[in-house]
Amino acid sequence: MPTLHAHASLLPEITGHLRALIDRIAVQSYDANRMRPVTPEDVADLLTCLMRAGESLRSQPSDDPDARQEAAEYRMEVQRLHGLLPSIHSALLAERSRLEHERERLRAAAEWACSSRDTL
Repeated sequence: MPTLHAHASLLPEITGHLRALIDRIAVQSYDANRMRPVTPEDVADLLTCLMRAGESLRSQPSDDPDARQEAAEYRMEVQRLHGLLPSIHSALLAERSRLEHERERLRAAAEWACSSRDTL
C-alpha cells in the first residue's frame, strides 16, 4: 500500500496531465474553424484525472505547505476547466445538431433509394 507521501507526489503529475488536456480542449473550443466537440476519450481522461486528484487530495496532510501549494495549482486547473464548460457544451450541441441533420439526410437518401428500386 502506498504511503501518504507517495499519494501526495502524484498530484503534480495529475495536475500536469490535466493542464495538457485542458490546453488541448481550449484550443479546440477556441478555434471556430476547428470547433469539434470533446471526444468520449477526452471526457474519460478528464474524469480519471479528477478522480485520481480527489484520491490524492484526500490523502494529503492539510498542514503541509507543499501539499497546499499543489492543491492550489490543481484548483487553478479545475477553475480553467470550469470556464471552458460553456464552450464545450456549445460544441456538443452543435455536433448533435450536425448529426441529426446528417441522419435526416441519410434517411431521405434511403427512402429515395427504396422508391427508385421499386420503379425499376
